[in-house]
Amino acid sequence: MPDDIITELLLRVARQDRAAFRQLYSEAAPKLTGVLLRILGNRAEVDDAMQDVFIKVWQRAASFQPDKGRGISWMIAVARNHALDQLRKRPAAAGMFRAEARDAEGQDPLEQVADGAIGVEQGMIAQGEARRVVDCFATLEEERSAAVKGAYIEGLSYQELAERFEVPLNTMRTWLRRSLVRLKECMDQ
Repeated sequence: MPDDIITELLLRVARQDRAAFRQLYSEAAPKLTGVLLRILGNRAEVDDAMQDVFIKVWQRAASFQPDKGRGISWMIAVARNHALDQLRKRPAAAGMFRAEARDAEGQDPLEQVADGAIGVEQGMIAQGEARRVVDCFATLEEERSAAVKGAYIEGLSYQELAERFEVPLNTMRTWLRRSLVRLKECMDQ
């Protein structure tokens, strides 16, 4: 699947060319199905996700910038982001939960990697590092700190955070990027 075809088709779709959209679907659907299947792992969910992804592609094709990357890469990013959003929405009550790996004897292989017991010295180091993290979070504005915790502890998407804090999506991305830079600088001191 040559990328120049995908890029050309995306540019035509941006001009609302329905024939180009049909051809784009034919060219890109197999690749996107594979991406979605790897992430979601459920064929019925993949079928629904494909429809949603192509709706997004139709609506957002005008935002595709060929000078910033390949067309298929842009479409994979749209599909990947959609799939990750779907994973975040999965209810545990519906039987969709994260399974743990077990070997033939029922043991978690990660338990065999390292000693799980924390010694006194490691405990003191961990407490000191935890205190540094808390102190560094205190250097951030309250909203910025809450946004970083929402993204990296609660697992909220940029869109969910933007809605929670009532700011534009790009503003939320800037908040998170700048806050992480400040946290890194603080931790490096």
